[in-house]
Amino acid sequence: MLIKKLFGIFLICGLGYTLSAQSGPPKPPLGKRWVLNPDFSDEFNGTTLDKTKWLDHHPRWIGRPPGLFLPSQVSVADGYLQLKGGKMKKDTIVNAYGRANTFNIKGAAVVSKKSVYLGYYECRAKAAATTMSTTFWFSGNGSKGPKGCDRYDQEWDIQECIGRRGDFKGSYFASGMHSNAHYWYNDCNGERHDYRAEQVRFEDEEVASKDFHVYGGWWKDETSASYYYDNCEPKHQRFFDSISNKPMDKPMYMRLVHETYPFPWISLPTDEELQDDSKNTVYYDWVRGYKLIDIKKKNRSNLEAEIKIYKEKVLFDTAELKLKSSNQLKIPLSYKANQDRVILLKLMNQDNTIITQTKLKVYSGYAYLEYSFNLEEKLNEGKYKLVAKLVPEGADKTQVLDINTLIINISEE
Repeated sequence: MLIKKLFGIFLICGLGYTLSAQSGPPKPPLGKRWVLNPDFSDEFNGTTLDKTKWLDHHPRWIGRPPGLFLPSQVSVADGYLQLKGGKMKKDTIVNAYGRANTFNIKGAAVVSKKSVYLGYYECRAKAAATTMSTTFWFSGNGSKGPKGCDRYDQEWDIQECIGRRGDFKGSYFASGMHSNAHYWYNDCNGERHDYRAEQVRFEDEEVASKDFHVYGGWWKDETSASYYYDNCEPKHQRFFDSISNKPMDKPMYMRLVHETYPFPWISLPTDEELQDDSKNTVYYDWVRGYKLIDIKKKNRSNLEAEIKIYKEKVLFDTAELKLKSSNQLKIPLSYKANQDRVILLKLMNQDNTIITQTKLKVYSGYAYLEYSFNLEEKLNEGKYKLVAKLVPEGADKTQVLDINTLIINISEE
């Protein structure tokens, strides 16, 4: 049994040892702010699955034989969502998809009740130490295709893996991160095609079942996504777009699935490992979804404050900025805040004489903005400094959450 730790497990990218793990969304576009989407975020700190957000089964798929999705294999305990594999006592025949399907392995699926379009999504998970899957993905319900007589389905796989290696072709799925995007296409003749983007992979020496890892994906638009694994630099993907120039253009549902993979590409789990409770369970520490909103839009949720997701900061893009002399200084900056905060900005010359100062009320989340100082007179050539302080609303002078300084070089040319 795992007991949730209140401190982070930290990993260097691809080396499998402790140092510093990252979670949270990437830097947002200018003028935008990441905020948590409560419908796709869960810390799993209760004792039952939150039925307002999640289904304990897949509504359109019973599982890949011989692995059958069963609600009995889904639980929330000890701070984790747990999906447990198991061996059935006897074969179970299920008539579905126009045929009789034989199952003898227990699997599990959790699916969001709501669908979503675009955003950043991440989970912290530890794979089961078997050949059953640990996955974090999205798919939709199908739509009419561009020709009218055709149809397509979207599938976006942020992470698919297994938990142990073996003598089979898919053994590489036991470590690292594997991200796919499928354009499932039924042409006008009724033939089904699996058109895929180029797979994105992050390599790691350590098997995915040895420790927790953070898997993230940014669904940027209808044509592209970026992926994030622990401390690795992001990798990017262009979706398959030969049928449609906007292949991922519909909302999708989040899916956390523990399934059997096609044999012999990946071997089926052994009876022994399925009966071993130290190996047969996937642990999801948390899942988090983020949406982009305008920096000036109030956040209706207080989820950031509840889970204290950010180490609160005010940040400049660089240590030093070169600008031409002007009555207007445009300064890009970003911040991370768990609650609505205030940013104090103070512009000074080399003698620390204050030229101008202001305060900005900012909303919770991770934001990237540009602030313009409108000055009565142009600044002379030389060095200046801009000090930014992130403080609570109504704070006194001693309450500073973070402070940062930007050197500004003013030139006439």
